[in-house]
Amino acid sequence: MKAGTLLMAVCLAAASASLAAAQLYQWKDAQGRTVYSDQPPPPSIRNVQQKPFKGSFIEVGESYAVKTAREKFPITLYASACGVPCDQARQLLTERGVPFSNKDPQASAESQAELQKLTGRLNVPVLVVGSDKIDGFETGQWQAMLDRAGYPKSAPPGRKPASQTTTTPTPAAP
Repeated sequence: MKAGTLLMAVCLAAASASLAAAQLYQWKDAQGRTVYSDQPPPPSIRNVQQKPFKGSFIEVGESYAVKTAREKFPITLYASACGVPCDQARQLLTERGVPFSNKDPQASAESQAELQKLTGRLNVPVLVVGSDKIDGFETGQWQAMLDRAGYPKSAPPGRKPASQTTTTPTPAAP
């Protein structure tokens, strides 16, 4: 039994090593078509390009879930320098990796007019997800609305913003 397990482990290791060192070959055949293969071309083929193959991976800018949610339910955050509620609102959206448009009604008359038309007031923060809106910041409501729209619960690994560090002032020496 142990010998069989050991033999299987050796075979898997050998197969994995060959995959890690795999090569990709590119050449033109007799009809002028470009051929890609993991097998070397026939000896009669000239101008063969050999490229290292390091496995398959896909580089993406945003996940399919985020893209779909963004297209169906775009997010607009109306916020200004209102203090803790606006800061928490931005932080929540950033930590979830949610793409959003930030509009500051204090800095833009156009944003101010949009917010007035949307809510009848100029209170911030206001979250707009698709055609739904929430006045004021309450974590549970915002999370639930983002969940209903299909946004992921957290940003992809490696894409979370760096944690904010605060420095404590040192007292002056007497």
